[in-house]
Order: sequence, then C-alpha cells, then structure tokens
Amino acid sequence: MRVLGNLFTRSPFSPLQSHMEKVSECVYKMKDLFNAYFEGDYGRIPTLVNEISELEHAADLTKNEIRNNLPKGIFLAINRSDLLEILSLQDTIADKAEDIGVLFTLKELEHLKDLENDLKAFLDKNIEAFDHAHRIIQEMDELLETSFGGKEAEKVREMVEEVAYMEHEADVLQRNLLKKLYNIGDQIPYTSFTLWLTILQRISALANLSEKLANRIRMLLDVK
Repeated sequence: MRVLGNLFTRSPFSPLQSHMEKVSECVYKMKDLFNAYFEGDYGRIPTLVNEISELEHAADLTKNEIRNNLPKGIFLAINRSDLLEILSLQDTIADKAEDIGVLFTLKELEHLKDLENDLKAFLDKNIEAFDHAHRIIQEMDELLETSFGGKEAEKVREMVEEVAYMEHEADVLQRNLLKKLYNIGDQIPYTSFTLWLTILQRISALANLSEKLANRIRMLLDVK
C-alpha cells in the first residue's frame, strides 16, 4: 500500500495512463471487427467480440484496482474526485466498445455496400477523436512537471480543441450516414435497420466521451 501511495503522490496519472492503455486496446479492436464485417468474414466476428470483451474485462480489473488502492489522507496533485471522474470516463469508453461488439453478435447484418465508405469514415473519425484524447492522457506527466502551466498546458489546450473539432466532424458524418441509412431503410429488414441505428449511436459515443474526457482535463488546467 505504501508503494502505491508513493506512486500516486509522485504521479497520480500513471495508474490512469495504465488504464487508458487497456481502454485503447478495446477501441482499436473496432477496426478489426468492422474489417471482418466489410469482408463478409462473419465467422471471425464472434472471436473478435470475445477478444474485445476480454480486453474490456482487463480494463475493468485495472479500474477496480485503482479505486481500491487510491490512497486516502495524503496529498495528491489532483483531487481524488477529479481522478475518479476521469477514470470513469475512460471506463465508459471501453464499455461502449464492448457494446458495439455485442451488437454485432445479435444477428448477421447484411453487407451495406453503398454505405461502406461512409461507415469506415465515421468509425475512423470517432477513433481519431479517441486517439487524441488518449494522447492527452499520455501528456499528463509532462503537465504535472510544469505545474499545469506554461507551454505544455497550452499544448494540451490545443489538443483539447482538436478533440472537440473531431467530435463535430464525427457528428456531421453521422448525420449524413443516417440520411443514407433512412434512404435504404425499406431495402433491408427492419431488425437490421434498428440494429444499425443502435450501432451508430454507440460508435458516436466514442467521440462524445473522448470530448468529455478532454474537456475534463482542460478543467484541471483552468483551476490551477
């Protein structure tokens, strides 16, 4: 416990960064999942979904370890509640990735060839937003060394703005994709149509939560 306490005192972000690495494994696995769908490799999808679930479980274990060992009664560079809120946002991103995988197991979805490029662009933009939020978390040690100020703080603020813009771009892609999906709604089974609506909603959550995570870090800068 003393070792963990020293770790948190020196850098409360190291455990968060460790957790975020596991979250990123869940998110990046989405590309493999969608590639299997685009290639019509439906037999591979359950295996990929199981892998995503295992990765999400590993992230959960790390989250629980952080919560259970978060020291009390010592000074931390950030408030305990702030750290737990950041941890919760990261954890929810992993949950959404797992949700997307599970949705793909509910039925064998028809190949929407006319929407393939739009789906790829939408997924990529959401993952790009997450990737930038991931990089912000990786920058936290440098922020700590500069007492949340100076050029490093400005760099992180710029990164936060980039995440916000990517989330906006993802919203635009989602609206266009939804229009196209509704245009072909009478050409696919209703169960597939409603399932795709849910999948798109879960994908959009990746960028939405990444923006919330980035903004939460900016709030730390604003109060320092």
